Amino acid sequence: MENEKTTKGGDVDTEVKRKLASVQKVLDIQPIPGADRIEKILILGWHVVVKKGEFEVGDFCVYFEVDSVLPRRSWSEFLVDENRPDKPIRLKTIRLRKQVSQGLAISVKDAELAMIPHECDIGYDVTERLGVTKYEPPLPAELQGMVRGNFPSFLKKTDTHRIQAHPRAIEELKACDEVYMTIKYDGTSSTFYNRFAQAMDAMAPLVDDFGVCSRNMDLKHSETNTYWKMAEKYELARILAGREWAIQAETHGLGIQGNRLGLKDVSLGVFDAFDIQDYRYFDLDELIRLCDVNALPMVKVVYRGPMKWDTVDELVALSESMNYPNHTDEHDSPAEGIIIRPTVERYSESLQGRLAVKVISPRFLLKHGH
Repeated sequence: MENEKTTKGGDVDTEVKRKLASVQKVLDIQPIPGADRIEKILILGWHVVVKKGEFEVGDFCVYFEVDSVLPRRSWSEFLVDENRPDKPIRLKTIRLRKQVSQGLAISVKDAELAMIPHECDIGYDVTERLGVTKYEPPLPAELQGMVRGNFPSFLKKTDTHRIQAHPRAIEELKACDEVYMTIKYDGTSSTFYNRFAQAMDAMAPLVDDFGVCSRNMDLKHSETNTYWKMAEKYELARILAGREWAIQAETHGLGIQGNRLGLKDVSLGVFDAFDIQDYRYFDLDELIRLCDVNALPMVKVVYRGPMKWDTVDELVALSESMNYPNHTDEHDSPAEGIIIRPTVERYSESLQGRLAVKVISPRFLLKHGH
């Protein structure tokens, strides 16, 4: 593998921190056919249904992304389930009058939001200030494990920015010689790594230290844990032996997230490899070669070529056209979405980190109640 760090212009280790609640500006307002009391507004790349006349173009608002869990306050009271008042207030993708709406927009004129300065910059993060947290689906027992430690600091978590929150990334992708798109598998993120550790005898050579991680934790070895079963099934300790590399994949299939792909077993879908010593991701051709040589299943690449999509809406429509292999006329099985990256790793000024975005399909979200 090449040793040159291909991610230029900034620090590759910038973590993806999602702004669940931020100050934004209303960019556009459009009517909804057949609707007298509601209309849709555009915030960043998100379409949000609001009461007609609530906003004007250029107004400031506090925007809450989907998957936000809101505290119970005067501005969120209308979202409380009257039948289950203790149920967490979680924002999901919904459809109103055939219009997809993602997130919530509230005027900064609201009394409880008045502490937010009107002169603050667009994008000002108020997630913690407002007590907003991110929804995390519960893990089944076979995916839980005894914790060895926190997710290692020498690795990168697998989170990727949503294109609706960072529409400027489209221009950066268009400036690349080539990009590629992969299907986003609906499973659970997994990381398998190897590092060199000092043996008990300080004079002895370094030894391999193989590890397995869930999305957030480094896990102790367990014969019943699904992540460790995947490591053994694909002989990942052998593949990584003698190298300080990490392989990142989506563990998916039977018993995981409803098994959206309809598999009869559990499988990996490798989507990244990371060189720990050089602290860089593999380029696409390096990743393909790694998977081919070691018979590792890779996520499906559905496009490779110049970035020819110009808008967020075009990319959302593209994501909605994707299906999993078990899709039939009788069984609707939309893919969760797509991931877009340059074939050669690149730094993103708009993302302040790696240039990579995901586009989650509203069709998938609406079908599965996300």
